[in-house]
Amino acid sequence: MKKLFLFALAAIGGLLVYRQIQADRAEQDLWTEATDSVPAGPAV
Repeated sequence: MKKLFLFALAAIGGLLVYRQIQADRAEQDLWTEATDSVPAGPAV
């Protein structure tokens, strides 16, 4: 029973870490998109 509890606790911890990494990546993508330099092209 104790092993099952520890396994469930580890799985929940892993899920939380995974979700935090995904959130950090999404935020980094937004910052990259917002601060990306605009390619120089012909003026319209």
